[in-house]
Amino acid sequence: MNRTPSIITRFSPAKINLFLHITGKRSDGYHDLQTVFRLLDFGDTLRFTVGDAVATEPLAEDSDTLCRALITIDGAEAITKDIGDNLIFKAAHALLRTAIIDEHLPDALAAIKIAIDKRLPMGAGLGGGSSNAATTLQTLNTVWDLNYETEMLLGIGRSLGADVPIFIFGQDAIATGIGEVLTPIDLPAQRYLLLTPDAHASTAALFAHPKLRRDIAPIDTHTVMNETAQFTETLSPHYHNVFTPVVTELAPAVQAALDYLHSLEATVGGHARMTGSGSAVFLPIAAHIADDKTLLARWVKDAPCQGYVVGSL
Repeated sequence: MNRTPSIITRFSPAKINLFLHITGKRSDGYHDLQTVFRLLDFGDTLRFTVGDAVATEPLAEDSDTLCRALITIDGAEAITKDIGDNLIFKAAHALLRTAIIDEHLPDALAAIKIAIDKRLPMGAGLGGGSSNAATTLQTLNTVWDLNYETEMLLGIGRSLGADVPIFIFGQDAIATGIGEVLTPIDLPAQRYLLLTPDAHASTAALFAHPKLRRDIAPIDTHTVMNETAQFTETLSPHYHNVFTPVVTELAPAVQAALDYLHSLEATVGGHARMTGSGSAVFLPIAAHIADDKTLLARWVKDAPCQGYVVGSL
């Protein structure tokens, strides 16, 4: 007899990079970086509808076939032509593949329908797809009673993308390596004026650009921890985002959004900057005006693109 499906709702947060340095290029083609990730109270919402159990044994030899039998994503076709290219599907697939390899796969698993209330734009540098993947890994790990420890989920997350681990880690962190070596950092609560211009520059174009600096000297982790005031509200010269001059040249809308935020800096007391290698830009809001809803609403209304007032998670 079919049971009534249960629905599990999970928040999938955005991240910003308070600074982002490339410290070198690796032999495998990836770039070493150094950044501070900050999680936001702004993001997507994922709803997991848990359906009837599906026997896994007939399908277990082909993890892709098994995943397609278990996972349905509402609106996936609007993101990728093939569901197999969707990061949410890839997360579920990687989890199942791991369970098969570990001989940890149950005899039956619940079919899951995933719906997304999408607020984070693609290509914004806010980590939306990576956050969705991390939320999926964590939720399915619980729903399917796989019970993998966080360290295992972090490893699976790293195989999906450099930004996925921070969302599994679930707290503000200094990141090194390709973004997967995470050290927790305590930062003061903060509000931000976040703008998301409708612009996108291809990753290949960014990394091939002659203005992209790949030789920023690494800063000792303890130094970063002791200098938080130099990259939270303000931004000292030796903390910056190496992608800013590249993205603003390739995407004038990003420059326009930054110019708008720069015009508010004297009033706000913070320093505007870009997050990640995407199009979103943000301005930290000083505590003494963070609760002035009328002023903040006017700034959002006057912005040259979509804007939000968001807070640290």
